[in-house]
Amino acid sequence: MAFLSFRVSLAAERRPTGPVMSYPTVELSSVRKTFGPTVALGGCNLTAYAGEVHAIIGGNGSGKSTLAKVISGVLIPDSGQVSILGKSATSPHEARQLGISNVFQEVLVADECSVLDNLYLGADGLLGSSMNREEKEAKASALMRELLGFDIDLSGLVGELPLSVKQWVTIARALLTDPKVLILDESSAALDFDSTERLFRKMRQLKQRGASILIVTHRIAELVRIADRATVLRDGVDVGRLAKEEITEARILELIAGAGRSGTDRDQPLPTRLGDRPVLRATDFRVWPDAAPVSFTVYPGEVIGITGLDGQGQADFVRCIAGIQFPIAGRLVVVNDGKASEVTDLASARRNKISYVSGDRKKEGIFANLSIYENLLLPVYREFRSGGVLNFINRTKLTPVFEWESSKLAVKMGSPENLITSLSGGNQQKVLIARAFAEKPVVLVLNDPARGIDVGAKLDLYRNLKEFAARGNAVIFLSSELEEFLNLCTRVHVFRNGAISADFEPPFDGHAILNAMFGRRATARLPGEAANENGPGNPVAVAESHNPRLEQGRPVPRSVTLLKQEVNHMAATPSFTLRCPDIAPGSVIPDRFAEDNRLSPRLVWSGPPEGTRSFALSVTDPDLPEAFSFPRSFAHWLVANIPVEIRELPEGASGSLRLPHGAAEFNSDFVTFKIPGFGKGYGGPWPPDRAHRYFFTLYALRADKVELPADADLGAFAAAVMPVAIDAASFVAVYGPAKKSLPA
Repeated sequence: MAFLSFRVSLAAERRPTGPVMSYPTVELSSVRKTFGPTVALGGCNLTAYAGEVHAIIGGNGSGKSTLAKVISGVLIPDSGQVSILGKSATSPHEARQLGISNVFQEVLVADECSVLDNLYLGADGLLGSSMNREEKEAKASALMRELLGFDIDLSGLVGELPLSVKQWVTIARALLTDPKVLILDESSAALDFDSTERLFRKMRQLKQRGASILIVTHRIAELVRIADRATVLRDGVDVGRLAKEEITEARILELIAGAGRSGTDRDQPLPTRLGDRPVLRATDFRVWPDAAPVSFTVYPGEVIGITGLDGQGQADFVRCIAGIQFPIAGRLVVVNDGKASEVTDLASARRNKISYVSGDRKKEGIFANLSIYENLLLPVYREFRSGGVLNFINRTKLTPVFEWESSKLAVKMGSPENLITSLSGGNQQKVLIARAFAEKPVVLVLNDPARGIDVGAKLDLYRNLKEFAARGNAVIFLSSELEEFLNLCTRVHVFRNGAISADFEPPFDGHAILNAMFGRRATARLPGEAANENGPGNPVAVAESHNPRLEQGRPVPRSVTLLKQEVNHMAATPSFTLRCPDIAPGSVIPDRFAEDNRLSPRLVWSGPPEGTRSFALSVTDPDLPEAFSFPRSFAHWLVANIPVEIRELPEGASGSLRLPHGAAEFNSDFVTFKIPGFGKGYGGPWPPDRAHRYFFTLYALRADKVELPADADLGAFAAAVMPVAIDAASFVAVYGPAKKSLPA
């Protein structure tokens, strides 16, 4: 063990070489930080240089996130020295002034604020702004396009975005400060392979400009490719410093968990099917309206891997299997003793012993105001109650369950009565997995369960999953980390465009699986497969854009609210789109749809999100002159209760029999202003002063119908529509100034 506690590796002391003059930017010496009796850092040392990517590696609870917060001024050390470019930050504000940006482990966004506001959160002072809004929008739009690969509506609410896009918002927020020291704490945990490649490209650009990048991640394959050096932590102390050639999974696991750990765990055989009678069967299952049906059978003893690029339907699929989400069509049954029981919702899934673990622990996992003990055992309280109708909790019987399940995954904690938020993110995830095991399921559904847990904990998880399957149970395991499948799964299914597109059986070829995720031939070179990727003379290969329906190149991303619908050479195509054949995005609205013409344009849409049950449409103008003293956008067309099977409104639909049966039109704001000649239905653009923008927005709703009074205005429309909106698609056009005066 003396070998494992060495403090300095001569090889690792070699400073990084390259085009940037290398000098120390971050220096920590004997840093100690405690929280009551808990020692988070017990004398930690670290040195990072300009122009390098420095990895901070360690097990859950080893002090990685605490170290990142000490560097960025969020936490003040109890003792020791911290030097950032020769100075020390005692607050996040001071750290920002020094050029330090930290992307924290938790995805910290203000859900009720716009994307733009989130990107510049903390950038402005109390009495002034760092730049005007137009400059902010231009800079933010260009960066988000580079990171995402497509345009995003900066005015849209962040709370409506998927987790992966929220993660990009936090990363972009840090990049907009042009940092000298960038800290990425598990920032790729919510990103898929393609997204991670874009992040790596940005990291290499910063590196070439001389920035220091400190990356905390449990994805060993990423560290091998991107890191120049690494510092390994155990129990708050640095136990090793690794040069690039020393960063391997075996070496890291040896330092984190002890010599020989990886060999004993990885040598276990793969699970095998234990019978021909299925435990779960999905027939003609569809998670998207326009996706191909999926027929899927799970047998006892199997661990089935599910993967795909982000937004390809695999997450929706496993959520439907677990009863969390409703499929568009199809039937799901659990087979027990030859009897099939249908699963239609979460309650029936639990009755049939299906348990679910989400990778988004903050939103779908932990109860932040409850203890570790309560979080782990809450679902099984009913099974261990006493006192008859009084329903007392029998802690005498529950405590052994807690100790057994938490010990199997080596949850590192103080008192079980501490709040679960006292644990590191990885240990919180372990508690959620232990909770699922405590329910004694027959089918365990895991949605990216290893997000944020260390390599040692992953091996514990894999071992427990194999033992669980060997007892005649089954596991459905979704992950974007292909390394997790290689020594665990009996088969792997790849999702594209909402359905299974490829199947694999052992021995698995990770290269072929990745190519299947991209819709490419098995032997094609993947993005980033260039020699010496960190070298300045080796640019990273980029996948070419494609039409996803042709199964070429890059994937369809998860739905977000879009500003533009046109596809550029680096952009993927959004799945939920709205367009007008006669009005291109950003173009001028034709005269026949404007002013005193009452003709509504033809609108066509496709790819509505799963769970859509009806649509609502609004056409609004946000550029009304101040002289009007109007508190909101001007509504030109409001339509609700458009049936779910409808995919277009024909030209002239407003006020005619061409409007779909059941759809309801409401008053435009021409009625509000008492402009003669207008009533319910479409009122075209009629800007009195200059060119205005007109937002055409289609909302996908989870309700069959919204109740609105006949005289509802835009305020009432929004109040009814927004609470049941799943997603929205939009485009913007312009018109003005008007050729005629408004009627008196």
